[in-house]
Formats: sequence, C-alpha cells, structure tokens
Amino acid sequence: MTSVQSRAGEELTLTRAPRASAQHVDKTYPLWFHLPGGIVYIVLFIVPTLFSFYFAFTRWTLFKSTFIGFENFVLFFNEPGLIGSLKNTLIYGFLTSGAKVALGMVLAVVLSMPIIARGYLRSVTFFPVLVSAVGVGLTFQVLLDPYNGVVNKLITSVTGSDGPGWLTDPNIALLSVAGIDIWKGVGLATLIYIAGIAAIPNEYFEAARVDGASSWQMFRHIILPLSFPATSTVIILSLIGGLRSFDLIWTTTQGGPGFASDVIASVVYKQYQAGFYGLSTAGNVILFVVVAAIIYPLSRWLNSKETVL
Repeated sequence: MTSVQSRAGEELTLTRAPRASAQHVDKTYPLWFHLPGGIVYIVLFIVPTLFSFYFAFTRWTLFKSTFIGFENFVLFFNEPGLIGSLKNTLIYGFLTSGAKVALGMVLAVVLSMPIIARGYLRSVTFFPVLVSAVGVGLTFQVLLDPYNGVVNKLITSVTGSDGPGWLTDPNIALLSVAGIDIWKGVGLATLIYIAGIAAIPNEYFEAARVDGASSWQMFRHIILPLSFPATSTVIILSLIGGLRSFDLIWTTTQGGPGFASDVIASVVYKQYQAGFYGLSTAGNVILFVVVAAIIYPLSRWLNSKETVL
C-alpha cells in the first residue's frame, strides 16, 4: 500500500511540473505579444499628445516657438465665438448620443422579431454607417437647400408654405446637423443592440411567456437590463464620436451661419487655417480634457453597473 501511494505521489509530482512551467510561459507570452502594439501606441499617440500639451502654451510656427504660458487658453475662454463652440460641442455630443441609444434600442427590438424581410431591413438600417461622412454631408447640403432642395420643395407642395432654412437658420442649423448624424450613426447602435439581444438566453423569454408576461414586461424586465452591456457600449462610442465630430459639420455648414454650429473641432481647424497654431493647439487640448473628463467617470460608472447586474 505504501509503495502504491509513493508511486502515485511521484506521478502526481511529474504531472504537476509541466503544468507549472506551462503557466509560467503563458504569463510571459502576452507581454511580448503586446509590446509592438505598445510601441506604436506610444510613438503615435502618447508622444504627440505630450507635444500638443507643450505647444498649447506657446506661440509657434513650423520653425520656432515662444513660450507664452496660459495666454492661448485665456484668449480661448474670452472669445464669445470660441466659448460658444464648447457649448455647441456638449449639446451636439449629448443630443446625438441619447438619440442613438433610444432609437437604436427600438430598432433593434423590432428587427429582432420574426418579421418579413428582416435581413433586408437590417441591411438598410446599417447602410448609412458605411457611407463616408463627407459624402453624407454634401448630399444633405443639396437635399436641405432652402430654395432648391428636395425636402423644402416637398414641404411647399404639401403645406403651401416655404420650408425652413435647415442649414442656414442659426436657430436650427446645429440641430439639423445633429439629425443627420443620428441618421448616419443609428445603424451601428442598432447592430450592437441586436447582438446584445441575441446573446440573451431564450429560456428567459420562454419562462416569461409561460408566466403570461406581455411584450412590454419582457422588454422592461428582460431585454432592457440584460442588454445593459450593449447600452454602455453605445453610450461611450456615440458620445465620444459626438464630442469629436468635425467632418459632417464642416461639409454641411462649416460651423455657420456665423458661429451657430461651430464645435471645438471646427474652431481648431479654422484657427489652423488662419495661422494661429498655438490657439488651435490649445483648443485641441481643451477638447481632449473635455472628452476625458466626461468619458472616464462615465465609463467607470457604467462598468460598475454592469458588475452589479
């Protein structure tokens, strides 16, 4: 009996040794695997970011720079047009993000049902995501023209009155561009929600049907809480995209009329065009700080909610 136990102990020792060494190899492998990507990230992101922070405190050209302290930031926050772009950025970012979350969820629920031509409708919903933002902006610039645009001609033929200046009225220009952004980006939110709903085990729905739950009750108590990871993903992605939006705004209104639809990104571009490189770099730093200050705590809060669920 003793010899059998000792032999079993030797076999157990021999089988454990390779596992320990294998674990040791597995722990070191990911470090080397991520090293090339880390180097690229440092060179293409960390280093330019640090240089941007430095040049934001200077008056610089391509050939020389002069340190001027916080003068660029003071000028930015003292100019009504520049500080107005910060307000527009927040309105645009939160409006487009909230709309994509709400519409994406509704469309995903509908397109997850066994309806006719479901695959085709999913493709149509996602198609605008594939189109270039510049192409979308130029197209809607023609469609929303206050005099010759198809939209206003249709409004005139139905109501007999002239349509609004969608992109030329200072009161609605920013909202009009936000609507175009929502139309273009809601397909991606819908796709993420469809994947989140598909990942919910079917047993939950079967049990709810047996208990006599209505469609609203299944949405409220099953789909809504169990698709929260998809919701947090849509919120973060759409909010980052909204706060950093530039190409769609520039191709439709170029920040106009006046400063009505200017956001920080368009102001930064205009300052670069005018040769105010230090001021534009300060605008980039402000945009970076705004996005980080909003996204980081929001991301941590959403992750904590996912953990609780």
